[in-house]
Amino acid sequence: MIAKRIIPCLDVKDGRVVKGIQFEGLHDVSSPIELGKYYSDYGADELVFYDITASAEGRTLFTDILKQVAQTIFIPLTVGGGIHTLADFDRVLKCGADKVSVNSGAIKNPDLIAQAAKKYGNQCVVLSVDVKRVDGRFAVFAKGGRENTGMDAIAWIEKCVALGAGEVVVNSMDTDGVKKGFDLEMLQAVCDAVSVPVIASGGAGCMEDFVTLFESLPKVDAGLAASIFHFGEVRIPDLKQKLAEQGIQVRI
Repeated sequence: MIAKRIIPCLDVKDGRVVKGIQFEGLHDVSSPIELGKYYSDYGADELVFYDITASAEGRTLFTDILKQVAQTIFIPLTVGGGIHTLADFDRVLKCGADKVSVNSGAIKNPDLIAQAAKKYGNQCVVLSVDVKRVDGRFAVFAKGGRENTGMDAIAWIEKCVALGAGEVVVNSMDTDGVKKGFDLEMLQAVCDAVSVPVIASGGAGCMEDFVTLFESLPKVDAGLAASIFHFGEVRIPDLKQKLAEQGIQVRI
């Protein structure tokens, strides 16, 4: 069995890590460089760096801070925000990213996934999807959760995996920052639809939420969270110890 991954997420705005609830009300947390090093040193399996306003502001990602984060950590780094072209992929990878996450850029141009997978390999292309229930169905949102695309999330994810996305991050807008647990129903639907690794994002409030996630949905490969790690509510070494005690395989 492949070990489950625990992934902290740095949502970066104006060069600082921020965190909100259901994509609103952002609060300053810390320096991404300091926080990245902390997670790298204390048990995180990977790190995700999102420049959360790049797409909405119509600009490219902050590369100076990204370079400093990449130079400081010793775990795989996935980077997203403002990724719209192959040149954006190239720039971010040259800054030290191991994988590139696409969201709004893929919605605008789905062929970007196919082009990037062909040039850099499927393992390098991560599809990030912001999903919210609208009239009883899972809808895809763009521009940092600001815009309803009207697309069905499961059909969209299937399409992108067929185009070459090697991994899917499912961001549940309904549970984001609420700390009541991961969106198991949504994640189950995604796991049933695709065979690539699925990363659960949005809703973690305590260690038990990760136990429930991996026990309920064995197909989920990783759990991603932000505020509970940033504010010390859950320490990653403690979380991994608890998961191991529950018989869930993790890297300790």
